[in-house]
Amino acid sequence: MQGNTSAAQDSTISGIVMMTVGVACLSVNDALAKFLVAGYSPLQILFLRNIIALPFAVLLAIKLGGVGALRSHRPAAHLLRGILWIAATILFFTSFIYLELAEATALIFVAPLFITAISAVVLREHVGLRRWLAVLIGFVGVLVVVRPGTATFQPASLLPVATAFIYAVLMLGARWVDPRESVWTMLLYLTGASALLSAFVVPFVWNPVRLDDLWLFAAIAIFGTAGMTLMTQAFRLASAVIVAPLDYTAMVWATAFGWLIWQEVPDGPTFVGAAVIIASGLYVIWREHKLRNPRPGKQP
Repeated sequence: MQGNTSAAQDSTISGIVMMTVGVACLSVNDALAKFLVAGYSPLQILFLRNIIALPFAVLLAIKLGGVGALRSHRPAAHLLRGILWIAATILFFTSFIYLELAEATALIFVAPLFITAISAVVLREHVGLRRWLAVLIGFVGVLVVVRPGTATFQPASLLPVATAFIYAVLMLGARWVDPRESVWTMLLYLTGASALLSAFVVPFVWNPVRLDDLWLFAAIAIFGTAGMTLMTQAFRLASAVIVAPLDYTAMVWATAFGWLIWQEVPDGPTFVGAAVIIASGLYVIWREHKLRNPRPGKQP
């Protein structure tokens, strides 16, 4: 019994470390994207990132899922998810042209709230009054950050919100994938489908890549792939209620990178709105955990 407890604790610690490092890697990915959008189309950045990352995704799938991970039982589902991934990435990268990194990051945190709302309205899943209140409060936080109707309002602020909505659909779209396929197959085909689909359009927006920028494209592929891999493993090793809240540490990284690289300092309303969004998301995560793991003798 003690050995099982120790193993569970080690697994949880490993999950926490992987999630923390994974979020940091994806934050570096976002900072690199913000740097690159000054000279390249978001679609070109996405295409090159996926082309460079694809061999790593293949190796990871074989290493962690076996040769069988290369096979898909439902390729059309991956193509549809690839379209959603392209749309979400282009919108998010485009927002970097107009918004501070911390502001864009704060707004994308609304994704878990969209997942809850879509699950209730479209999928007809039961969502109780408390989670609906958390969703509504979270969207109030969005309004605090975006500030519609004021002189500081930027239509570009809606881009991360749209990104969060599409990302929520993408996450729920995992249900379209054949249940026999592993998470590594999903990651591989998401990368491959995005690379394939974006290849048809990227010639129309292509800018010659400067030699000085080659390392930036290599870095964004490495950090993006590493981040998604580490975060995926974190959810496999530890409970979601433990590791999912660590995703919000991205706000710390975004604020730090924005200040160090672009001298961006988010204003008070951005921090207040981000805090409201994060608190609402944390409550939704905690409430979901409580409902899935009710106490013995308690009704969910």
